[in-house]
Amino acid sequence: MKINRTKDFTLIPRLVLLSFFHLSLVCYRKSVNGFTVDLIHRDSPLSPFYNPSSTPSERLQNAFHRSFSRASFFNKNLVNAIQSSVTPTEGEFLMKISIGTPPVDTFVTLDTGSDLTWIQCEPCVHCFAQLGTPIFDPKKSSTYFQVDCENLYCQDLLPITCIDDMCHYNATYSDNTHSIGELGIETLTFTSTSGENVPILYTFFGCGHDNGDQFPVGTSGIIGLGRGDISIVNQMNDEIKGKFSYCLASSIPAHVNVTSRISFGDSAVVSGPGVVSTPLIRRESLKSFYFLTLESISVGDKNLPFISSTISSNDQGNIFIDSGNTLTHVPSDFYASLEEALVASISAPRIDDPTSGHFKVCYASDLGTINAPKIVAHFTNADVELSPANVFKPMDTSVICFAMVPTDGIPIYGNLAQMDFLIGYDLVANQLSFLRTDDCSKL
Repeated sequence: MKINRTKDFTLIPRLVLLSFFHLSLVCYRKSVNGFTVDLIHRDSPLSPFYNPSSTPSERLQNAFHRSFSRASFFNKNLVNAIQSSVTPTEGEFLMKISIGTPPVDTFVTLDTGSDLTWIQCEPCVHCFAQLGTPIFDPKKSSTYFQVDCENLYCQDLLPITCIDDMCHYNATYSDNTHSIGELGIETLTFTSTSGENVPILYTFFGCGHDNGDQFPVGTSGIIGLGRGDISIVNQMNDEIKGKFSYCLASSIPAHVNVTSRISFGDSAVVSGPGVVSTPLIRRESLKSFYFLTLESISVGDKNLPFISSTISSNDQGNIFIDSGNTLTHVPSDFYASLEEALVASISAPRIDDPTSGHFKVCYASDLGTINAPKIVAHFTNADVELSPANVFKPMDTSVICFAMVPTDGIPIYGNLAQMDFLIGYDLVANQLSFLRTDDCSKL
């Protein structure tokens, strides 16, 4: 349904209409205080991407390839000031949601690096293959309507065009990857881990009719959890009080059936013994992302101050935490210090990366394990001890490699380093909390 307010609401003063819209939104949502949703790793049998013929090593290599592609996208587009609320790159964790009335099930990729939630929509001018669920047709939903260009969310969404006074976005990137569509409002429904449906009315999202090139085949789109105003987190701010958390279970290469979870609101509070917290930093030039200040990394008893030629090491917010990137990408000059400290601390036979050649520090390992020194990431006010599984990954049955990589672009704290931690975002207090856990499904 397309609503043209200048026609359909000529007898209703605009201020009254907006007040009614806000009141109905608050009245409906005030009971939504907190809920938890399962996350699906893309290599899980529950995922539309699942390929039973893939080996654990192949799945791992694919995850690494996606990680490098995602980092390359950020560096090509964001460093060169191509700003957008849409990120067209693949993530690792999926969420099953429903959209519209009647509800249509669909899979979306969890992305803390995107603001706009968007899905593919009929009619499709150009859409990538979507597996497991139908493409959403807004004409078949009784609760869908378009957003006009005067809406503040439209004005915050760049780049936009206005067609018949309705808001359209056009995100085209340096590699010709693109998503073109309209900004709409719809009912989005989560299914909680307790089996309860949690409908969120009047959710602003992108309805993409032309999506192509590097977008991931399989899912319908992205659920944006970035810091921008149009992100789901900020749209639900009154209900969830600026809080969400997730626990990403170790799932590659072997344990693809374990449960990962994301929580919102009261269910997202991270507390108790062992919790450490660090400030969340907002960088205006990259305001969609959650930046942290990494002061140093220690390898055994050797502390290595974080240095970067891309972002001043004296600046607050020198690395951003990303749910969609498997690997941690650190500045090349800092990586050289890490490599030197690791090599001095590990006595196992060092060998070349037998796969992609991306990893510089690899060792022979018959059991896929290694006797590694203690590695701690020292953020401001928060020391996060990383297990060997957070920083080393087996390439095959006989080789294990250090899974941090050098970059000349923006430093990224990837999801491998986050696995088996409950990680809480508090956008009111502007802090991020870490809590080590053995089982995400019990949280």
